[in-house]
Amino acid sequence: MSTTGAHAVSTTPTEKSFEESHPKDSGHPRAHAAPHDLLDVMEQGTVQVDEPKILHGWNVKLEKLLGVEARGIERVLEADKPPKATFADFVQIVLLWFSANLTLNNLAIGLLGPLVFGLGLTEAMCVGTFGTIAGAMGTAYQSTWGPVSGNRTMVVARYTMGWWPSKICVLLNMVIMLGYGLVDCLIAGQLLSAVAGGSMTVIVGTIIAAVISLVVALFGIKLFHVYERYAFLPQILVLFILIGVAGPYFNAGSTTAGLGTSVAVADRVSFFFLSASAPLAWCPAASDYFVYFPKNCARIKVAASTLLGLGLSSVIMVLIGVGLGSGALVKTEWADAYDVSAGALVVEALSPLGAFGNFCSVVLALGLIANNIPGTYSAALGFQLLGRWFRVIPRWIWVIVSVVIYTVCACAGRNNLFNIFEDFLALMGYWTIMWCTLTLEEELIFRRKIGYNWDDWNVPSRLPIGIAALIAFCIGWVGAVLCMYQVYFTGPIAKLVGDGIDLGFPVSAAWTGLLYPPLRYLELKHFKR
Repeated sequence: MSTTGAHAVSTTPTEKSFEESHPKDSGHPRAHAAPHDLLDVMEQGTVQVDEPKILHGWNVKLEKLLGVEARGIERVLEADKPPKATFADFVQIVLLWFSANLTLNNLAIGLLGPLVFGLGLTEAMCVGTFGTIAGAMGTAYQSTWGPVSGNRTMVVARYTMGWWPSKICVLLNMVIMLGYGLVDCLIAGQLLSAVAGGSMTVIVGTIIAAVISLVVALFGIKLFHVYERYAFLPQILVLFILIGVAGPYFNAGSTTAGLGTSVAVADRVSFFFLSASAPLAWCPAASDYFVYFPKNCARIKVAASTLLGLGLSSVIMVLIGVGLGSGALVKTEWADAYDVSAGALVVEALSPLGAFGNFCSVVLALGLIANNIPGTYSAALGFQLLGRWFRVIPRWIWVIVSVVIYTVCACAGRNNLFNIFEDFLALMGYWTIMWCTLTLEEELIFRRKIGYNWDDWNVPSRLPIGIAALIAFCIGWVGAVLCMYQVYFTGPIAKLVGDGIDLGFPVSAAWTGLLYPPLRYLELKHFKR
């Protein structure tokens, strides 16, 4: 085992061996001047890695020959970044989030407003819009850590959760990213199968979506950014067509059932937090895609760019979903199609266009790949964060493993796993708001004056113990369980309002936020870190 420009180690690697000397930005071995184009920042063999020589050699060769990103979770030093970002770079942030979320999985959330929560079209659109923006704000905040630290999002989590507790967050994030990969591929497979009239099976459609996701995520950040720069174009055109064809059937006169009662209040609140959960689920991966941006990027600009791209695209899809859901309540053909799948409902809505409508459905199906690629990329990084033996395997190999896992699961459980994972991912979303709360408090209360030493990213002895964060995190989970309102469980507190109200998000965040400051103060007092 060797490191580039570092020292050789012949003993069996352990977690303890992570405590190694860390290079300063000015002492980066073979540092090179990075070109201004952020997408052309390539390591060319200068990355500090723990891979065996043969793996590192192949990594460098693949990078030079094919442009495959060699870097995994290793920190991007300032010497590997351009001197400053331009306006075009912030436009790239907007387009990345816009393309990745102008997809049918977000449309499916809007459907639930009228069809599950019984909200009228106008009210569902208003609640869904504000909920989506609220969730996007959390991800916008977390996205700012990439340029500032040069570290991936779950590496930054070590500065709040500590070395070992942060691995819990890594596992939870991997479940979210791989779970959404499963959902995205299944929706694409269902849509392609519906368009083909059954001549193409859901399995074949799922594999097609997975293979394209694999190719882009495999090459890494450069191809990933280029793909997301243009992926929204066919999507937005087809969505305009969908609105034109289906819009006349949106039930604008629908009203919320039981308006003014506790049931209606509970349904509004539950749909609000459900709408917030989708954009908020990007929190644990938000800065993964911007580690090559220079440190002097204004954080407010990075956050605003993320909020604009993520919020706008998610709101558009939720609004269209609400419209289709309201129409399904009065149009029998749409209701029958929705009983098959959300994808079948979209195909039915476009059916008046005939063959061209089928073509539009295919475009929307393949658009899900834009949502799947970032999750696959981040899931692969998550594997490397689990431990030293995982880290010695290059990022691109973990991309292949990630795609194989969710593709096999999607194909094997296509009849049942979709609904199971949709419900389970809603539960997994609770932890993101708790972790976001912990990160915000750590920065504003305990790091306000001392700041962060990003060189310590891989040195356990210089990171927080994580006891305070772990206890607050666990207590927050108790609040989430007591106040959740899901298909499989309704907490005792959630039962007190209407038929059930989902307060898992605000209660878990509040309990975590109240407990962390005093616990962290005690941790600093006794452990000094």
